[in-house]
Amino acid sequence: MDLNENVERVMISREQIEERVKALAAQLDKLYEGRTPVVVCILKGSVMFFADLIREMKTPMQIDFMAVSSYGKNSISSGKLQVKKDLTVNICGKDVLIVEDIIDSGNTLYNLKKLLNSRFPSSVNIVTLLDKPERREVPMEPEYTCFVIEDEFVVGYGMDYAEEYRNLPYIGVLKRSVYEK
Repeated sequence: MDLNENVERVMISREQIEERVKALAAQLDKLYEGRTPVVVCILKGSVMFFADLIREMKTPMQIDFMAVSSYGKNSISSGKLQVKKDLTVNICGKDVLIVEDIIDSGNTLYNLKKLLNSRFPSSVNIVTLLDKPERREVPMEPEYTCFVIEDEFVVGYGMDYAEEYRNLPYIGVLKRSVYEK
């Protein structure tokens, strides 16, 4: 099966992503100049964005990974944070940059930021590839956003539907017929 067949349209091209990631990396280099942030990849959807972003950044950094959810097996957020994989780095007194693929309800990151702040870092900032502000349920605004998008079901560049489509090099809108069965 060709994964592209189930994509209704390309929302953000590979070239647009590359251009925006480079610009964002330069912005983050200025923010963290003279410091060594802990850059945290939120698994699994953020892997491609995270890898491209840290490759573009010139700032010395530590990296770590977390797997978190507030959805469980549901498509609607429970509002309760589940930590499936926690940090291995002690963030006390350090600058933390959370790298996320997409923010919609905001519940997961709202609760994650609260959790990480309870560990006494110097700062916690969030950078997201995609932001869907019209879906927000809690007061959560990322400090850095690559693209603000409309409320569409998107896949590609790390984001999935049923663990597929992550390897598409662009962000596409998935055909409704695929997920409304």
